[in-house]
Order: sequence, then structure tokens, then C-alpha cells
Amino acid sequence: MTQRIDYLQQSPDLLKKLVAFSTAANQASIEKSICHLVEIRASQINGCSFCLDMHIKQAVIDGERPLRLFHLPAWRESTLFSHRERAALAWTEALTHLSSDGVPDSVYDRVRDQFSEQELIDLTYVVMGINAWNRINIAFRCVPGALDTAYGLNKSGLA
Repeated sequence: MTQRIDYLQQSPDLLKKLVAFSTAANQASIEKSICHLVEIRASQINGCSFCLDMHIKQAVIDGERPLRLFHLPAWRESTLFSHRERAALAWTEALTHLSSDGVPDSVYDRVRDQFSEQELIDLTYVVMGINAWNRINIAFRCVPGALDTAYGLNKSGLA
């Protein structure tokens, strides 16, 4: 599969704004480890191999344990995730798979038990950002690993 259009070159101003948005969301109140889990889980759900590849490598570089990454698709059954991480993952799934009924109260209540109002808003922005990236990278068939050197992801030891 080859890339369709190089959106990085075609729309640099909008790209810069999306990068700035995602950077700001990821530097807000949510711990980096949860941001990584959220980005990976949304990318799994959406089937975005480019983002999945990138965010797994970033998580490994930042010290995430590989076993937790292997367990991520089965986070509900795994004992490797905290209550806070589970709430963030449930929120991610609810926002990524928006149903016609919206976000269930049970998911909202769960995430509110673990996150302050500000944190929940910041977490929502992280989810929004990765879903935007998933959509553009899937639409234009961005090749996983193609930007590893430019982004320093070759430091992950994953090829």
C-alpha cells in the first residue's frame, strides 16, 4: 500500500495547528502514560497502523512496559491497569465509538470518579486529537514507520 497524498506538504498551516493542538492536549493535566494508552487504544479501534506504530514506539521510549501494551486490547480483563487508566480507556472507547445514545452515564460516572473536571476536559482533548490524526492518516494511507528517523522513534528499538 502506498501513500495517497502527502498532507504534510500540501497543507502545512493546518498541519501545524493540529500538531499544536495535540501537543497542548498532551502537555495538559493528564499524565503521559495515560496519554500513550489512550492514543494507542483509539488507534487500535480505528485501525490506524501509522498512529499505532508511532504511539507504541513513543510509549516504549518513555518507559512503558511492553506487556501492558500487549494487554491493551484486553484492558478490561487485564490486571495491569489502574482504576484511573481503566476509566480513561473506557472514556476513549466511548468517544471513539460514539453511539446514537451518546456516552453512557456509567462511563461518565466512572471517569468522573477518577478525574477532576479539568482533567476530564483535557483527557477529552487527547481523545479528540488522536481521532483526528487517525482519520487523516487512514484517509491518505500514511506508511507506518516512514517518519521514524525524523521523529526519533528509531530509539525505541522497534523496527
